[in-house]
Amino acid sequence: MKQIPFSPPHIDEDIIASVGEVLRSGWITTGPKTKEFENQLTNFSGVKRTICVSSATAGMELMLRWLGIGPGDEVIVPAYTYCATANVVVHCGAKPVMVDINPLDACIDVQAVAAAVSEHTKAIMPVDLGGLPVDYAGLKQLIHASKHLFRPANERQEALGRIALITDAAHSLGARYRGAPAASQSDAAVYSFHAVKNLTTAEGGAISLNWPEPFDNDEIYKTLNTLSLHGQSKDALAKFGKNAWEYDVIDAGYKCNMPDVLAAIGLTQFQKYTSHILPRRRQIFEAYDRHLQPAPQWQTPHYRDEERETSYHLYLLRMSSGGEKERNALIRRIFEAGVAVNVHYKPLPLLSAYRQRGYRMDDYPNAFRFYEREITLPVYYDLSDEQVERVCEVMLKV
Repeated sequence: MKQIPFSPPHIDEDIIASVGEVLRSGWITTGPKTKEFENQLTNFSGVKRTICVSSATAGMELMLRWLGIGPGDEVIVPAYTYCATANVVVHCGAKPVMVDINPLDACIDVQAVAAAVSEHTKAIMPVDLGGLPVDYAGLKQLIHASKHLFRPANERQEALGRIALITDAAHSLGARYRGAPAASQSDAAVYSFHAVKNLTTAEGGAISLNWPEPFDNDEIYKTLNTLSLHGQSKDALAKFGKNAWEYDVIDAGYKCNMPDVLAAIGLTQFQKYTSHILPRRRQIFEAYDRHLQPAPQWQTPHYRDEERETSYHLYLLRMSSGGEKERNALIRRIFEAGVAVNVHYKPLPLLSAYRQRGYRMDDYPNAFRFYEREITLPVYYDLSDEQVERVCEVMLKV
């Protein structure tokens, strides 16, 4: 029997045609398609501005650097996430302060965050794991209650007057919190459009800007646009025209802009994101629930409640008993039965880069317990009903 893959990208003839159109246009770098994609994301996310970049990782780092986070500063992150969440903090010269997760949904534990806040804390960077929004109300209340500890290090931090809330929203395009887009709940939320995400541009990401007064999000967009292209005062689109070649470099910036050839993929997928892609992913989640919830050997994921609804990105199934050794043996049997699965994620303290920095897995028991029993099932737009049935058969049989 043919192997059921884990998460192939959805590429149809419309997408291929849209990329061909851009290639034939002669304009393939950042230009009108990228700007159009940014505008659509802004409206969809309920935020003030959006800038597209080369990856979510680049977007998170760019946002931290804009805020002036650097040596001596701390950024609170969950111990249960992909390495990029903490890596960008290290890139800035700051310290990732890891905290444990809520065992119900694997999102960051607000009480653990409260215990970790110090006068060095400049930002909290939660993760909408699997697409499920974190407890934004709890985090905002905590940030407000911690204002007396906040020590600004520059004018932007002083204007904010509190710890920044910057979400790693790599999974959560389309997630909802209290009836609103999840991205609208934080100062900035950073999406990923990597090949395995709900909506892809092959590689890419976007920063949703929602900074409060007195900040001007249009000005922040202009600054980030400059920083994403070497600190150059004009991007390629602005330089294209009669006598418009001249530019300046106003800062030692970076190179992380999104080109039109990739934005075209995202724009075309976006046309049916809410009408086709999200509903199909929800159907797959609900089908897995119907088959696996009655089975005592499995714990199905928490992905929807009165306040929150996931973007249906990852179906984080867990064994009811056993540990890492049993889980790994089970994964081998699942693959042998023709189904590709994954694990999300190996907690940060288990990775050499962070273990060597002194982080101890014993300090995050909820994260380890979730990880050692977790198996992520295939969820993607082109997964057929027959394949879903086959996945469930295998999971019940093994």
